[in-house]
Amino acid sequence: HSYHTQGMAIDIRQPGRDLVKLKAAALRLNRGGIGSYPQASFLHVDVGPRRRW
Repeated sequence: HSYHTQGMAIDIRQPGRDLVKLKAAALRLNRGGIGSYPQASFLHVDVGPRRRW
């Protein structure tokens, strides 16, 4: 199952914002799943178990 289809995840892209800095801000929350996709320039954030990629 996908957290996206359950309304429990989003993919974030902010033009002009460094993906590394965006991921660092999300990591400071110390919750949920956080994964970056540098080739696609977006960050995945969900409310599931704590995971990183």
